[in-house]
Amino acid sequence: MSNVIATELPLQSLLGDRVKTTDFLDCYSVKSDLSPRDAADIITDFPGWARFLIGIRDFVTTPFDLSSDGPAASDKVGFFPVEMENSHELIAGFNDRHLDFRVSVISQEGRVFLATWVHTHNIGGKLYLKTILPFHILIARNALARVRTASIVK
Repeated sequence: MSNVIATELPLQSLLGDRVKTTDFLDCYSVKSDLSPRDAADIITDFPGWARFLIGIRDFVTTPFDLSSDGPAASDKVGFFPVEMENSHELIAGFNDRHLDFRVSVISQEGRVFLATWVHTHNIGGKLYLKTILPFHILIARNALARVRTASIVK
C-alpha cells in the first residue's frame, strides 16, 4: 500500500509519555513531506468505505451511549478534537467512558507517521478495541497511502 510501513513511535513524540504497558499503540509511516496538519486533514477525510464502517460502528454503539463524533471543540481534524499541535506533531482524540483514544501525526525527516494510542477503562473498551482493530489497521494504512499520493501530486 504505497510503501506504508509499520514502525516504532518516534522517540520525540509527546504521545509516548501516555503509553503504559497494557495500552494499545501502533504506528505506521510513509514517505511524505506534508506538515502534520495537512497530513491529518487527509487522514481524517475518510473514503466512502471507511465512512460506511464508521456508520456501522455508530449504529452498534448508540445503545451504549458512546461518543460518535467527539466532544465539541474549536479545533478539530475530522471529528477528533485537536489536543496539541506544533511544527512536527499534531495530537487529536478524546476520552470516552470505555476508553481514551489519541492519534498522533508526526512529520519527521521526509516521513509522516500515524500513531494510535488507546487506553481501555473496562471490559467494554477491551471488547470494542478487539472488534475494531482489523478495521483500524485497514483505515490507518489506507490513510497514509492517501497522504503519500497527495505528497506525489503536490
